[in-house]
Amino acid sequence: MKVYQGNVLSVNSKNEVFRFLVEDKGKILFVGDELPEEYRCCEIVALGQRALIPTFCDTHQHFASFALFNAGLNVMEAKSNTEILEMASHFYQRSHAKTLIAFGASPYSVEERRLVSREELDRVCPDKPFFMVKYDGHACVVNTVLLRQIEDKCKGLRGYHPDSGEMNQEAFFAVSDHITASIPVPELIHDMMLAVNYEASMGIGMVHSVSGVGFPKDLDIHMETWFARGLSSGFQLRVFPQKFDAEKAVKFKLGRVGGCFQCALDGCFGSTDAALLSPYANDDSNSGVLYYTDEQVTKFCKAANRAGMQIELHAIGDRAFAQAAAALKAALDDYPRDDHRHGIIHACLTTEESRKICADYHIQLPMQVSFDNWRQEPAEYTERILGRERNTALNPVRTMKDLGCTIGFGSDGPCTDPNPIVWLYKAVNHSNPNERVSIQDALRMSTYNGYWISFDEQERGSLEAGKVADMVILSHNPYELAPEELMKLRVEQTILRGKEFLPETGSFVRPILKGIFSSNKA
Repeated sequence: MKVYQGNVLSVNSKNEVFRFLVEDKGKILFVGDELPEEYRCCEIVALGQRALIPTFCDTHQHFASFALFNAGLNVMEAKSNTEILEMASHFYQRSHAKTLIAFGASPYSVEERRLVSREELDRVCPDKPFFMVKYDGHACVVNTVLLRQIEDKCKGLRGYHPDSGEMNQEAFFAVSDHITASIPVPELIHDMMLAVNYEASMGIGMVHSVSGVGFPKDLDIHMETWFARGLSSGFQLRVFPQKFDAEKAVKFKLGRVGGCFQCALDGCFGSTDAALLSPYANDDSNSGVLYYTDEQVTKFCKAANRAGMQIELHAIGDRAFAQAAAALKAALDDYPRDDHRHGIIHACLTTEESRKICADYHIQLPMQVSFDNWRQEPAEYTERILGRERNTALNPVRTMKDLGCTIGFGSDGPCTDPNPIVWLYKAVNHSNPNERVSIQDALRMSTYNGYWISFDEQERGSLEAGKVADMVILSHNPYELAPEELMKLRVEQTILRGKEFLPETGSFVRPILKGIFSSNKA
């Protein structure tokens, strides 16, 4: 039994701060300002200037992909293509992998203002497949060895550019399917264990993983589900199958469907294929891409909603967001449900009508506030392609909150690093002052709201008596910091089920076998 004394930020419905929290056997027994007599002889953890908060929840992450890229080459911080190619050359020389995977290339953050080319990758990696994924996770560059492997699958698909080696839209998805199908299962599980260890070190206690990116027979969905159920540390995974087939999604018995890939309604701003109601400011012939018709999306939503499933759809452009909102409205008009918790992921650019639908129909929003003026896609770029008016309307956190919508923050990892401190900072210091929220609201969006989205709020997400003791000790009390100081916050300790998190180790077989026979939630 332990007593935590100091700044206990409960993140309850009143955002109350208490002096004491008592934990025993993984549960919270007491939270309050006056410590009851029966607990005064217990071990005391004095927080001092530090603060105790609930664990963070990442509401949208490509967990398997993040795990693979986290174990591969990350080029997000490179300042030039010359530097990227040097990094790729070193990676090629030291890696024993059959296929080399790198992530984070951006034409907007390097001196050359372009992606590396197929020919450049050939010079540093002439005899192995090289898969260089763009920072937004919607495009890639391949070398010639990989091009030869995938050309029969990609010819004729939208986004196929063999000369440059760049693949986007449907061609990118086909390449991704090819790559993931070639990853050995032991390697995948090992990388997933490392990913859990990393994310727990960032104070994250739960990840909503969108799964299903091309493994044969949906092996990645099954593996993530078993892996989630078999974790011994207390770390939580909730798996969302990315299937645009309600009947097939039901068979996974996970109660939800959605994400990106098959459930993506449009592209992204980085590839100027996010679907817009008006053309891009720098190209009046381009309004982006809608992957499905209104009829197809509505049919899917109606079927999944009638099946009792929770639905999440990817929408970045305002045209895609309007399509998603209209389809979810049609589904709920067809078959009303009180507590569906359907959501629209990203919600980068919205419309007045679709925002009203979200408010009226209680549609939640897993948003990525870290997209706000980020290095890989700076404001100068988004203003150039969208124009000033649409650029200032991006990532409308405060607007959607004021309408009464539930917002949960996430990383879209590997697109951004799963760092909740960044979420707090960006939400409070939004580039549009009208979209800034309080630190109390930002913390709630990063913790409780995420657990609410996956129906876990009765057990986790706030520090209240009776809940699981999933907690984080921060280096400072964020409520006492100025907005510009929030990046000084550090996660000092992650506590899951009352115990300090211990990294997942050992054989990949153990969590899988345990998960196959476990009834734990995934």
